[in-house]
Amino acid sequence: MTLADVAPSGRCRVIGAAEENRDFQSRLYALGLFPGAMVDVLHVAPLGDPLQVRVGHTLISIRKKEANLVQVEED
Repeated sequence: MTLADVAPSGRCRVIGAAEENRDFQSRLYALGLFPGAMVDVLHVAPLGDPLQVRVGHTLISIRKKEANLVQVEED
């Protein structure tokens, strides 16, 4: 399952991200989206893009296209 599949008010744990794109993976890790991190999906825009998520004390808006590259498991 990916981060884009998590419903609003859902909680999940990151298990991996963008193995094929190291630059994007590094950017996600710098934002706190690294394996083991807990993520709360707060809002999804009316047209489904972007998503607002909370990782720790940080709020992040992420495009659905990019959220599809973040592998997660439900908590």
